[in-house]
Amino acid sequence: MRRTTRKRLNLIALYVILAAVLLVLALITDWEAVGANFFDSEVARSLWPEIITVATKNTIVYTVISFVGGLALAVVLALMRLSAVGPYRWLATAYIEFFRGLPALLVIVASGFAIPIAFGFQFPFGLIGAGIAALIVVSSAYMAETLRAGIQAVPKGQAEAARSLGMSAGRTTASVVLPQAFRIVIPPLTNEFVLLIKDTSLLAIIGVAANQRELTTFARDELSNTANATPLVVAAVMYLIITLPLTQLVSALERRQQRAR
Repeated sequence: MRRTTRKRLNLIALYVILAAVLLVLALITDWEAVGANFFDSEVARSLWPEIITVATKNTIVYTVISFVGGLALAVVLALMRLSAVGPYRWLATAYIEFFRGLPALLVIVASGFAIPIAFGFQFPFGLIGAGIAALIVVSSAYMAETLRAGIQAVPKGQAEAARSLGMSAGRTTASVVLPQAFRIVIPPLTNEFVLLIKDTSLLAIIGVAANQRELTTFARDELSNTANATPLVVAAVMYLIITLPLTQLVSALERRQQRAR
């Protein structure tokens, strides 16, 4: 038997097995119970319009604030990481490795409870401010490494040409190197934005006011109120509506960069 024929038969066998598994699951599932507990139309209608005007809006706002703050801090960290000054480089490296090594959930809990207790410091806007600050700190560590890679990917001849024209080192970095680095790292930065959207769900651990709830906290509260899992399904749909177009954008940007190369 030819290798291509054998490969085709193996593929067909895998499809048959998958179809059989799906058929068995469909037959043994209690669809009436699934519909009542996960797709209750009355419960779904009771979530509107708050799931849009409060939960989804807050999720997007928290994500944008965390991303912008994290990106601004990441630029500083990336430049420190590449600095010729040893202490700057060591400090940035320690910061990046420390916060990349910690779970975001632990950082959020520490910001919301440990830091105020230990130092008597209260973040602006209370617990939600502490949670956003934690997301900024964690995301900046990841984005700093992404930016560092982008800066190092810019051909050195670009900086040398700018310096030969009389530009200072700072102006060369700001006007020549960083713009090209940002173009290189747009896809991974967009991916980081998608991850931040999902990481805002971790804010549910610290508790927030009713008007500050993001999608996960909103769904959890409504799950408790209704004793029905439909709010979780609706929240999942909202997350997909937000993230799927962004993931497609990341794929399109990556394809565009590959064609450009």
